[in-house]
Amino acid sequence: MKAKNILITGGAGFIGSNFITYFLHKYPNDIRIINLDKLTYAGELSNLKPIQNHPNYTFIKGDICDKELVIDIFQKYKIDSIVHFAAESHVDNSIENPHEFINTNVLGTFNLLTIAKEFWMDAPHQFKQDKEYCRFHHISTDEVYGTLGKTGLFTEETAYAPNSPYSASKAASDFIVRSHFHTFGMNVVTSNCSNNYGPNQHDEKLIPTIIRKALSEENIPIYGDGLNIRDWLYVTDHCKGIDLVFQKGKTGDTYNIGGKNERNNLYIAHTICEILDEIKPKYTSYKEQITFVKDRPGHDFRYAIDASKIENELGWKANESFETGIKKTVNWYLKKYSRE
Repeated sequence: MKAKNILITGGAGFIGSNFITYFLHKYPNDIRIINLDKLTYAGELSNLKPIQNHPNYTFIKGDICDKELVIDIFQKYKIDSIVHFAAESHVDNSIENPHEFINTNVLGTFNLLTIAKEFWMDAPHQFKQDKEYCRFHHISTDEVYGTLGKTGLFTEETAYAPNSPYSASKAASDFIVRSHFHTFGMNVVTSNCSNNYGPNQHDEKLIPTIIRKALSEENIPIYGDGLNIRDWLYVTDHCKGIDLVFQKGKTGDTYNIGGKNERNNLYIAHTICEILDEIKPKYTSYKEQITFVKDRPGHDFRYAIDASKIENELGWKANESFETGIKKTVNWYLKKYSRE
């Protein structure tokens, strides 16, 4: 690994915290990670407890939109690569408050790219001495592609068609990253993932909400008829894919990372309830708590990713099926909620 001083943005969030833990365990002596996180409601330092005292880990509270802070971090820690997770990501919140999504996801990404370019490059397509390996890895989402019908898969060539303020802001950031490769020759890669699940996910998301509501004997809310389909990817499998793309991905390319686990929301709720019925039974099945609520505006029907490019070019594959991963996830949240 050439990169030594890696800036991770949004590393206290769900995927970022899992990645930092995975990365430091895999390369304990080869890298230094600087984690820049604003610690909004979605960031939680307890997610990083396993590595918080690691000698090669530093946490900085701050905003990716803060130009002076980011410049100071580059100077002080000699940043030579970025893995950019930081983003507002909850679709419902983007409907209520789209401004925050544009600010963080679009302007924040642009700020990071601009500063990285200044530190790594002398001119378009001309790197500073020994900076050719400096890489910007942008973490994005399958939601930029819009929605699918009952058949078909998103590929890296699928035209963008975002349908929510969240996905529109991520699409914009993807294009800004792309432009820095084609115009300036920066060493960038992008990965677009399907729906992640697993430890450390924020309580507002679908799977933690189902588990939390079930355990508190509240109604389990399912949008519409519950038949909206997502391709589910266990977060550790995603972290392995990010590692491969960061280290071996072709400069300027995009890699789709998906779990090949298409499940509709009602199936997910039923599966979680069945697991809870087995390991924490109560007087009636948890399924009786499932309640259908008004669908959200612009709710995409189906996402599904074709991950053959990363599989064939970089040798990645998902180890967890949804059925194995969801059991691990339910058990993790049972322990979490029993401590609270």
